[in-house]
Amino acid sequence: MSPHFERLGTGRPLLMVHGLGSNLRTWDPLLPALRDSRQLILVDLPGHGRSAPLAGRQTTEAHADALAGFVQAQGLTTADLVGSSVGGRLVLELARRGIGRHCVALDPGGFWHGWETRWFHWTLAASIHLVRLLRPFHAGLSRHAVTRTLLLAQLSARPSALPPQLVVGELQSLTATPVFDAMLCELARGPLQQGSATTPGLVTIGWGRQDHLLLPRQAARAQVAFPSARLHWFERCGHFPHWDQPAETARVILETIQKDAP
Repeated sequence: MSPHFERLGTGRPLLMVHGLGSNLRTWDPLLPALRDSRQLILVDLPGHGRSAPLAGRQTTEAHADALAGFVQAQGLTTADLVGSSVGGRLVLELARRGIGRHCVALDPGGFWHGWETRWFHWTLAASIHLVRLLRPFHAGLSRHAVTRTLLLAQLSARPSALPPQLVVGELQSLTATPVFDAMLCELARGPLQQGSATTPGLVTIGWGRQDHLLLPRQAARAQVAFPSARLHWFERCGHFPHWDQPAETARVILETIQKDAP
């Protein structure tokens, strides 16, 4: 895997992995709080942003393998990890494999059961269909609080408060991701995320109380899968804590990665 990535800041490396349909720019709200103390490695997953897609099926395992290869190639095997949504699941999988150091997973996927899986699949499929239909109007719609709320209520508890430039970038990324549909189907039909009682470092699982995509009840299953993990709840927060509560998210990340490894 030779993805597009950026390095910012100085200090111990922190690999940051975005979610389905997004790209590395999703982390922009966190950068001012993190880049002065850490070297940030922001990566576009395969088929996202400026990275070419993987050949073959777009399974979680294939993307985890590709990310593990990138980590190895860049000398990041002891880097700290943070991920959001699918990216949160991927960094948990790296931790399960013994890759990386400390790990922060924000609203990670793979812990749904029963009807929650269908909810995740079909509500997200309907949302992306609407976003694609409205592609010519993204810039204008992003300027208004009401339309930001209508378009991003699945991802944010407070879309009206988000910067318009962040919103239009996310909408454009969602529509431009060629592997979106294939990855969504694989996520919904594939195996659940496996856990581990032992990881290379500390694990923090963060969850938004108002996550309408990956429902908060799934956080308990994530903690059962990773019993040594600390669970942090973000109040007044949806699926993307790094958007709704950037200062708190940065604090949680730094509190986790600044501790000595067990």
